Amino acid sequence: MSEGINYNSRITLEPGKRSGQPCIRGLRISVSDVLSYLASGMPTEEIIDDFPELTKQDILACIAFAANIQKC
Repeated sequence: MSEGINYNSRITLEPGKRSGQPCIRGLRISVSDVLSYLASGMPTEEIIDDFPELTKQDILACIAFAANIQKC
């Protein structure tokens, strides 16, 4: 699944933002935040309702990013 999703343009690393954690498109929403919401059972639609600046593609990019890290 992660091979089909290019997260490189969506996941950013900025030393001064969220202590350098991977974030979504330079926002202050970290990949870890999104993964925690998903792990708690929050549906994608609810995450987007709570954070309207996010898209479904952003959430899929978080999953792909985590899957790629897991491979290492």
